[in-house]
Amino acid sequence: MSPLPTPTPDCLAGRVILVTGAYGGLGEAAAKAAAAAGATVVLLGKKVPKLNRVYDAIKKIGPEPALYPLDMRGADPADYEAMADKIAAELGGLHGILHCAADFSGLRPLETTSPEEFVTQIHVNLTAPWLLTQACLPVLRQSGDAAVVFVAEDLRRVNKAYWGAYGIAKAGLEGLVSMLHDETEDSVVRVAALQPGPMRTSIRARAYVEEAATDCPEASVYAPACVHLLSAAGIADRGRILRPDQIR
Repeated sequence: MSPLPTPTPDCLAGRVILVTGAYGGLGEAAAKAAAAAGATVVLLGKKVPKLNRVYDAIKKIGPEPALYPLDMRGADPADYEAMADKIAAELGGLHGILHCAADFSGLRPLETTSPEEFVTQIHVNLTAPWLLTQACLPVLRQSGDAAVVFVAEDLRRVNKAYWGAYGIAKAGLEGLVSMLHDETEDSVVRVAALQPGPMRTSIRARAYVEEAATDCPEASVYAPACVHLLSAAGIADRGRILRPDQIR
């Protein structure tokens, strides 16, 4: 694996960064890395005890974070608008969003996937990230320099049999990134997606049940790439869907 980018110290100083799925593998690692780079991190997730654990860890690393408990499965546009307004009012603005929240229950044929599970995975992995981003765009535009970073998948892997709605949503996400970039490329809001390599997460464990945990690196390996894309240096990669070793 090629060397990953090393963010400069304090490259997120003074910035407010919202991380969804903040207690998941990559979400937690990236939230900690963003705090270490000086960001005030807003931790979004549905389980308060897990958010509190990450909150306590981040307090020892950088600026005091903020908690925003929210279940993206049931949140509607009004919930996201209220969230954006609250972040702007209490933290003075918003400079970046890192979309790490994901829903994947395991490999199974589309034919035996329940309608509820199918719709939920499409929503959490595609529709909800867009609705959240849409609600936050007015606040992001006020920051002067803002980044929206999605987490992508290798479509050669997940657009195959048994990946179900998760794989379909990740294909749709690439279209969303491309279209949103085209519509914002002349604005202060930049859009990109990171396609991390294999990492030790619960999603991978559900897909590769016989794989030894030690066969993959920790998610923290990819956290510096997230920080880079959220920082001002990430402007060189706007509009791209890229692996960490492709970052300029």
